[in-house]
This record gives sequence, structure tokens and C-alpha cells, in this order.
Amino acid sequence: MNYEEQAVSVSDLNMYIKNKIASDEALNAVIVKGEISNFKAHYTGHFYFTLKDEKSLIKCIMFKSFAERINFRPKDGMKVIIFGSVSVFERDGIYQIYAKAMQEQGVGDLYAAYEKLKQDLEKEGLFSPSHKVKIPLKPKVIGVLTSKTGAVIRDIINVSTRRNPNCYIRLLPVPVQGPGAAEEIVKGIKLMNEKKLADVIILARGGGSLEDLWPFNEEIVARAIYDSELPIISAVGHETDFTIADFVADLRAPTPSAAAELANPDIYELKNKINTLRERARIDLNKKIEILKLKLNRLITSRALKEPFKNMENNYLRIDGLIKRMESSILAKQKEKEKIFQTNVSKLDALSPLKTLARGYSITEKEGKMIKSSKDLIKGDKISLKFIDGEKNAEII
Repeated sequence: MNYEEQAVSVSDLNMYIKNKIASDEALNAVIVKGEISNFKAHYTGHFYFTLKDEKSLIKCIMFKSFAERINFRPKDGMKVIIFGSVSVFERDGIYQIYAKAMQEQGVGDLYAAYEKLKQDLEKEGLFSPSHKVKIPLKPKVIGVLTSKTGAVIRDIINVSTRRNPNCYIRLLPVPVQGPGAAEEIVKGIKLMNEKKLADVIILARGGGSLEDLWPFNEEIVARAIYDSELPIISAVGHETDFTIADFVADLRAPTPSAAAELANPDIYELKNKINTLRERARIDLNKKIEILKLKLNRLITSRALKEPFKNMENNYLRIDGLIKRMESSILAKQKEKEKIFQTNVSKLDALSPLKTLARGYSITEKEGKMIKSSKDLIKGDKISLKFIDGEKNAEII
């Protein structure tokens, strides 16, 4: 048998299967319920997602013209009912539902568990900015917790090597999907901390559905990140994916490559900044030197340096002038006081009792008291008479 003559091309086979499915009226109008997973809203307006239940899943697409008609925003974990048709995408050889209408049914169990844990941990304070550790500016060793194969670790190594060739990448392989992955991630975080294997940890994996990313939504992983003394950058999924690990981590990166950029300073950019600062410092220093030179020249040509004793001599003359003025002021004041003194002496002398005695009068005293009236004396009183030239005792008879 010549199999080559009977063989059909892959395109022909896919076309045959597509026509078979298209001829089945039951598949041209299906109503299916399930939970949305791995939802992507394309920039063109089309929706790409997977519809799943406990046992199986099917890929779905809703074109922009139909997507614009629904009155809610689909998201991972949402339970919906969709109406559409099943067809084959020939290029990839896959069958999928082409959705034409969608009705919201509720929130999936997994998404509900995610929201509840998120709310509980937020209330407990695990997302608090005050607990987050600052990422070191120039880490010497970057620890990476991710799968040992795949694009994630290659992207981190490529970006880190380009930005800072001196930084050492220490990979601690851990499963990032499936049963037991959360426990292994926790062990990796604890080991990095206990052995001080890095200056900063990058926790990373590529994009995926809510189920694929679920290990990073486990409570044990969140608490391990919170308890870590080493700063942790979370880079889980794509830019639109958010996990519990992202909220607890010290820093969230939209992608693993972005995490490598955040952890590694661009050494060449730093060198350029240093060179720029060095040049600015040189220019500023030269300006400062020129200013100081001008000040020095002004000082050198100043009168104070040319005639250092001139000011001293001027001050001596000024002091001499002040002394003369002070002496003149003192003499004038003294003469004024002497004149006042003489005037007062003359006034006092005019009032002196001695002047009265000099004119022939006397002062009569009895027992040390001046007698002003004859009525103050009686016969037999002993008195004293004071004259200009002496004193005599007498008796009233």
C-alpha cells in the first residue's frame, strides 16, 4: 500500500474536522455554563478566555462586536453562561467556542477564596506599607525563587547581566505550579533567610490562569513573605495579574524582567551619573576658586594690608583728641562746681550766727538751750553768754 498517495495534509484534515463540526446543528447553537479562567481583553476589543468546570475546560473567544454588548466586565473566577457556536481554528488545529452572548452567573469558588483571604490578610496588616523593607540600592547577590527551566530565569539573568555584570544571581529552584508548590516556595524563602543567601529575593513565574498562579495565593506563602527579613520582589504572572504575594511583598514588579530591573541598578547609568556629578563638582569648584581669588586680590590691594599701621595711628590720634576733650570737659565742670560752691558758702556765711556775734551781739543759753525771751528766765537761773571771742557764765538777780 502506497501511504504517500493516500496521505492528506494537516490543513486538509483540519478543514475536514471543521466542516464536520459545522455540519452538526447542535454545535452551531450551544449554551454552556462554567467558570472563566485565564481571561484576556485584547487591545482590539476581542475577549479570549477559558471556560471550565471541575473536570474539563474549553477555549473561548468573543469578538469585539459581541463583547461590546455585554453590560459587565468578565474576569477570572466569574461563573457565566455563554451562547455561541463550536468551530475549529484551522491554523492551530484546536476547537473552541465562538461566544455571541454572555450572562453573569456568580463568582467561582477559587476566586471567592482568593477575595476572602485577601480581605482577611489586609485586615490583619500584612499589606501595610509600614512593614515593607526597602530594596537595597546595589545588591551583591540576588536570590531567585522560580522554576529552573523556562523563560523566567533566562529573562532575569539576561536583564541582570546587562544592567550590572558584577551582580551574582543565586537560583533556588522551586515548583511554581501544582500540588506542593506553595510548601516548596515557603521552604525556599526560609532557607534564603536562614543562610543569608542573598541581599534581595525575586519570587517569579510567568503568566497563567488563576489555577496556575494559585500557589502564590496560599496563606502560608503570604506569611512566609511577611516574615522574611530579606526584602522580596514579587513578579508573578503578567502585568494584569495580581496575587496575594504581590500585596504582601516589599515590592511588586509587573513582570520577571521588570523585577530584575528593579533589583539591579543600571551600572552604566550610575557611572554616567557619577561622571556628570564629578564634572559639575569640578566646574563648581573652579567657580569657587575664581571667587576666592577675586576676594584675595581685593584684600591684597586693600589699604589695610598696604598700610597696616595707618588705622592704628588714626585711632591713636582719635584717642588723643577724645582725652583732650575729656580733660577740657572735666576742668569746665570743676570750675562750674567751684563757682556754685563759693556762692553757697557766701549764702551760708551770711546766715552764720558768728556774723551776728561779730556785730556786738551775744547768745544766751540755759542748760544748753537758746533763750529767745526774758520770760524764759527767772531769778537765780544759771546762764551762759556766748560772745565773738568767748563765753561767760552769769546768774539772773
